[in-house]
Amino acid sequence: MNIKFETLINALSRRFKKDIISADYQTMPLQGGTVGNVQLVTGIAETADGDKLPYRIVLKIQKKWERYGDPGSWRREYDLYASDLEATFSDTFRWPTCYHAEINAEETEFELWLEYIDGVTGLDLTGDMYEQAALELGRYQGKLYAEQPDVLQSLNNLSHADLMKNTYLHYRSWPVVYDYIRSEDCEFPQHVRQMLIDIDEHADEILARIEKLPLVLCHRDFWVTNLIYADGKIAIIDWDTSGWGYLGEDLASLIADEADVDHMVEYYQRCVPAYYKGFSEYADVSPIADDCVYEMILLVFGYRLVEWYLHTEDDDEKTKHVHTLQKIYEMKNSPAQG
Repeated sequence: MNIKFETLINALSRRFKKDIISADYQTMPLQGGTVGNVQLVTGIAETADGDKLPYRIVLKIQKKWERYGDPGSWRREYDLYASDLEATFSDTFRWPTCYHAEINAEETEFELWLEYIDGVTGLDLTGDMYEQAALELGRYQGKLYAEQPDVLQSLNNLSHADLMKNTYLHYRSWPVVYDYIRSEDCEFPQHVRQMLIDIDEHADEILARIEKLPLVLCHRDFWVTNLIYADGKIAIIDWDTSGWGYLGEDLASLIADEADVDHMVEYYQRCVPAYYKGFSEYADVSPIADDCVYEMILLVFGYRLVEWYLHTEDDDEKTKHVHTLQKIYEMKNSPAQG
């Protein structure tokens, strides 16, 4: 791919805090979001003093697209990096530093030049790393909730608090998944089917309970592929779905999205108390200790797992999706340990 030389030099000058006068580069695709073009750019940069510095930097190019129920999400990461949100992060919980951001004149495409963080991610994360991610997330959201920094009022492109609810209701109104779990053809164990039917029957009261929880700034795609553990610290990438959500909402993704199925129940038991512990360092959570994370997991991932099951021909994938639903069922009888 072709890279604008001036932009590369500008990004590298900020990266090294030195006057970079030339650089070569190679690009390699990184596993990025489903709609973004994410490249690892590597090479040697040369300073005005003649020093030669090897570098790795991430280039993310995002074209305009429409996400259901959240039309501004395609450019949200650009808007957040252009804001003062970075000042709210800590040394132990942050996003990658942005060295250069630009959006085209038509506002149909942007690019971000980002810090490359080499660490553990995805299903290589250990239980201790999951627990630390939950603790740091709780601290971050608790601090923002307690302090309400001015930057929160200035963020005008965030997803809305009812996104989780609307996504669930959208799935529930879809006959393909709704009718399947109630049909004689359904191949799920009866107790798994009943778990999904029960959540539908009690959805109004569950959603009413969730809506009494504190509203916090949520990442909303807080799953293992977007977490990087490096040097004892947590970095979070892909902020395009972030917005106002409810206490504990991000934990649903951490525990259940493309999960480490064999350890799901253990991670649920460890992460929920770690998250509340972090939040309670800044704000009181005792009145709302009635744990809604289990219900959030079902609201967000119950029908989604049914959809994935129905839309794959791969038997191993089908088995994995049923196994995931079984583990969610087991969570209800294995409450998180505080």
